[in-house]
Amino acid sequence: MTNEYRHTPVLLAECLEYLNLKTQHTFVDTTLGGAGHSWEAAKRIGAGGTLVGIDQDQAALAAARERLEQIPAQARPDLELFHGNFAHLDEICVQAEIPGADAILFDLGVSSVQIDTPSRGFSFKENGPLDMRMDSGKRTKNAAEIINTYNAADLTRVIRDYSDEKWASRIADFIVAARQKKPIETSEELVEVIKAAIPASARRAGGHPAKRTFQALRIETNSELSALEQGIEAAIRWLNPKGRLVVVSYHSLEDRIVKEAFARFANRCTCPPDLPVCACGKKPIVELLTRKPVLPSAAEVEANPRSRSAKLRAAEKCAETFE
Repeated sequence: MTNEYRHTPVLLAECLEYLNLKTQHTFVDTTLGGAGHSWEAAKRIGAGGTLVGIDQDQAALAAARERLEQIPAQARPDLELFHGNFAHLDEICVQAEIPGADAILFDLGVSSVQIDTPSRGFSFKENGPLDMRMDSGKRTKNAAEIINTYNAADLTRVIRDYSDEKWASRIADFIVAARQKKPIETSEELVEVIKAAIPASARRAGGHPAKRTFQALRIETNSELSALEQGIEAAIRWLNPKGRLVVVSYHSLEDRIVKEAFARFANRCTCPPDLPVCACGKKPIVELLTRKPVLPSAAEVEANPRSRSAKLRAAEKCAETFE
């Protein structure tokens, strides 16, 4: 199981640089996966530190624990691993009994293992049931239920808003027509409907024609964007003064949420620079460490093509805050 969940962590060196981990720190990995980032983080915070790991995937948690426990006991931080969603970060940190965190990491998106497992339904390249739930053991709606129950207007909204798919309305209409004959139950069936909906001339450019729709369905299935907003706000609350928050996103919707949240908490003074005393009253909670997102190097993209769309943003909680 551990080997299945070993994948190359994206922007690893950059994440570690911005997290600025020290011995005895408390580090929260909100998207633990196979512990790719946490493996290196654990070695930096050492036996006096605490590593809180969170993941929605029980198999990933088991693999991460198995891997992290390979670190010798005398060098291993306290491990507090939780099955859950970072939208519930407040409750998890309370359960972990930590007073605060020195560094928190969000590595968003779908893990390579999830994409490469056909039964999870994330991939448009492999045939499997249309599940797409990050937590497949949870009794929540899956992608098949969305495809087969949402009306055309709601399907259009999901596909358009969560992927900028220009053919969203046409795809939604084709889905509704197809499911009247029989339910759409597999990724292969959905791909064929999408291909039929998009004109041949449009299918010849821009990558796989189903990519955007599958992304939109995954986001809707897991309520990813609202969870991210909740998670970032909770993370900033839990950061200790001078604590660091690092977020790696993989598409523009995620990056926009991160950018806007960071800007809101940075709350910079808007007074003219020549004004001797601040008159606007704005007090920052965090300081931005990345004015523009950090991107993977050409060498990393070549070695790990799935890192191509990654963007890293980082912020540090102010030593004195005014929450």
